[in-house]
Amino acid sequence: MSLGEFDFIRRHLHTAPAEGVLLGIGDDAALLRPRAGVDYCVSTDMLLAGRHFFGDEPPADIAHKVLAVNLSDMAAMGAQPRYLLLSAALPQLDEAWLVPFCRQLQAMAAEHGATLVGGDTTRGDYVFNITIIGELPAGQALRRSGAQAGDEIWVSGQLGLAAAGLQQRLGRLRLPENVAARCVQALQRPQPRLALGRALLPLAHAAMDVSDGLAQDLGHILQASAVGADLDLPSLPTLPALRRLLPEQTLYPLLLAGGDDYELLFTAAAENRPAILASASASGTPVCCIGRIRAESGLCCRQADGSVWPLERQGYDHFD
Repeated sequence: MSLGEFDFIRRHLHTAPAEGVLLGIGDDAALLRPRAGVDYCVSTDMLLAGRHFFGDEPPADIAHKVLAVNLSDMAAMGAQPRYLLLSAALPQLDEAWLVPFCRQLQAMAAEHGATLVGGDTTRGDYVFNITIIGELPAGQALRRSGAQAGDEIWVSGQLGLAAAGLQQRLGRLRLPENVAARCVQALQRPQPRLALGRALLPLAHAAMDVSDGLAQDLGHILQASAVGADLDLPSLPTLPALRRLLPEQTLYPLLLAGGDDYELLFTAAAENRPAILASASASGTPVCCIGRIRAESGLCCRQADGSVWPLERQGYDHFD
């Protein structure tokens, strides 16, 4: 007996009642009750096979990335994820594929305090869209528009691994097996920096996640804040093996424009450096200061000798 749409929903997507959910999956719409003193933070991301992930990836890896990119948006705003809606186009309802996908999705949602409350399914070629709703203290959300001249620029984690993993899978890079595995892991299983994002609420002036490339995403902060920036290229954090193996002409484009990092990029007053380092340590998230905001517009990427690196490409464009 084949699995039908409603059997799939009932068997794999139903969740236990959660705080604030008056009515979850199974009706025409979910009913949520907001708490006093909080703002809702709402985002949505669509991922397509062949565009955002390879169709032959394990279903658990696909589920992880589908949810992680949405959780990363919550981290960038300093929000606590609360509710999810999943819309999925699937070529068939294959339980052998669906079980690990749904298990990973549900486990990861529970790990980060979020509940699946609805969505939609149809036949199609592996398209997933999540709408995520988070909560944060009223009026305290981190935005792109708050960067100030004199701020230090920070980024979490390591840059360029996912981009290197993609190039490895496409056959454009030939990395040693252990390095390639680490990079492909970063591509398939990004780690949303939620604890750090919440810790930055009283510390950062501006923030966003690095999804389309460091240079392009920093450019969004600069434009929204009407400021400029100097980046210190030797300070950009990455896997030491990549820095050792790749020439700068290959490495820097991966770090600046590769995308798919899902690390937090933020600016903060220099006086907050000790508190930022303490918060990063408490959340188990490495952070690195990579430059400074200045009043004059534009982005300069400076090499060790002070010369400016030419930015031929700033990041990813879905319509390129």
